Amino acid sequence: MNKNHGTLLKVNGLDISFNLRKILDNIQFEIKNGDRIGLVGYNGTGKTTLANILTGKIPPDKGSMEASSDLRIGYLTQSIDYQMSDFHQSLTLHTENEVLQHASELGLKKAYDWEEDRLSNLSGGEKLKLALSMVWASKPGFLILDEPTNHLDFKGIDWLISELEKFKGAVLIISHDRHFLDKTVSRIFEIENKKIHFFNGNYSEYQKLKQKQLEDQQHQYTVQQKKKEEIEMQIDQLKSWSDKAHRSSSKQSRDYGFKEYHRVKAKKRDAQVKSKMKRLQNELEKNKIEKPLDEAKVRFQFENQGKRGKRIIEAKNLAKSFGDRGLFKSSQFYINQGERIGLLGENGCGKTTLIKMFLGLVPHYEGELWLSDSLKIAYLSQDVDDLLVEKSALETLGFTDRDHILQARTLFANLGLKEQHITAPISTLSLGERTRVKLVDMLMKDYDVLILDEPTNHLDLPSREQLEKTLNEFTGTIITVSHDYYFLNKLCDRILVFENQTIKRIEMKPEEFLNKDAKKNNHEETLLVIENKIATILGELSIIDQKDPKYVLLDQEFNELLKQKRNLIG
Repeated sequence: MNKNHGTLLKVNGLDISFNLRKILDNIQFEIKNGDRIGLVGYNGTGKTTLANILTGKIPPDKGSMEASSDLRIGYLTQSIDYQMSDFHQSLTLHTENEVLQHASELGLKKAYDWEEDRLSNLSGGEKLKLALSMVWASKPGFLILDEPTNHLDFKGIDWLISELEKFKGAVLIISHDRHFLDKTVSRIFEIENKKIHFFNGNYSEYQKLKQKQLEDQQHQYTVQQKKKEEIEMQIDQLKSWSDKAHRSSSKQSRDYGFKEYHRVKAKKRDAQVKSKMKRLQNELEKNKIEKPLDEAKVRFQFENQGKRGKRIIEAKNLAKSFGDRGLFKSSQFYINQGERIGLLGENGCGKTTLIKMFLGLVPHYEGELWLSDSLKIAYLSQDVDDLLVEKSALETLGFTDRDHILQARTLFANLGLKEQHITAPISTLSLGERTRVKLVDMLMKDYDVLILDEPTNHLDLPSREQLEKTLNEFTGTIITVSHDYYFLNKLCDRILVFENQTIKRIEMKPEEFLNKDAKKNNHEETLLVIENKIATILGELSIIDQKDPKYVLLDQEFNELLKQKRNLIG
């Protein structure tokens, strides 16, 4: 393949079906060196399937793919259940290799010292960081990253964004993380209804273009339907006149001329009807505007009662360690009813462990952890592999009475899971579809505290946005761990920060806390500018007469600058 024009990979007419259901139909595109592409679409539309075709993991039913002979593809799969022995082998055989360098940059500084036991007890984020390090160290020319920010902390996400900026090859990112896509891609490939569509720009720009396209299509469809109705009304009128003429032409009458007149009239009307129908058919075939697909409507229904502001969780001198590995110590914090709390900290700092302590799943710790006896807690974990794969979604819920089954079916439908999904074995569902099954299971319970561990992992964008809206209406307490920057900022008004092996409650939104260093730097720069201006004015005031009109203006400016300085310091 000629590399002069920079094309790394060319896809021609790809088709693929599963269980007689077509997933991708006549897919065609090129990927050039330096491309930054975001691949988006609802869960189950075939994004991961396309990635597997590009990497040669599965063959297409039809079509071809041309690639540069020396093209090396680095593929980060969506599932992070990599073999621990692979990690161990890579880390022990090459203690000074690039895997270690990248692992260290991601915060896993002691990775080469880890024993088999430590490697088999990695958090989701630690597994992902090692997998990313191994992909990066393979020196690929084309990167395919399937949900790369799932399980990554904010430090890891920032590292990945900066590494992608430096990366010279092409990148295809499958992601539902809006912030990450906005920072990393300049083109969007959208899979919808088995086809692929192309947009220039990042995710936010794609969203605006998509919205405009939908509005234009809806307008054109409405105009078409109106025109169709007008022609159909004319046809109905002509048919009515034709029927009347036919009746008149067949009446018992000796007046042959009368009958012949109405026979000719009926024939003429029939011809007009045929002409109108043909015109309508031709018009629709030539310029038919399809009705825009209804946007997935996801409705979550929450019930909650309880007094807001009442303290429901409190920790005093809380400490937890595993063997000689300390997670946190000397930690004091509280949570009130109705608060939205985000847990912030690097991977492996103990966020999921604290959640398990709230749930009573980790009973052994030091210090005090008090929870109100009346709490009803619903928990959505980040692990979607704990469902019984041989059972269907409906069987998993375990309901037998008609009302509960009907309610569950309604919730599944609102979440975009159709009948064929909820009656099929869990093993046939994507990770996003399995997350929805767990959400429905959660929504069928009555609770007043919701604990969410990476709730948007594997959820497609419409579901994320609807979940945000719904959770904002929920009146109970929400405690969440999330790497989704947009989700966390829309939802949480306070945070528990895991830093320097302690947990602290901070009365800030996540965005304020994460950008506090930048804000501090801006604050210091502003103060320096004000102090320089004050020094300059003092210099001018010392050499001009007090009667000079300029003196009064300088004195006013001097007092204003002093006021600004006091406000900044105080």
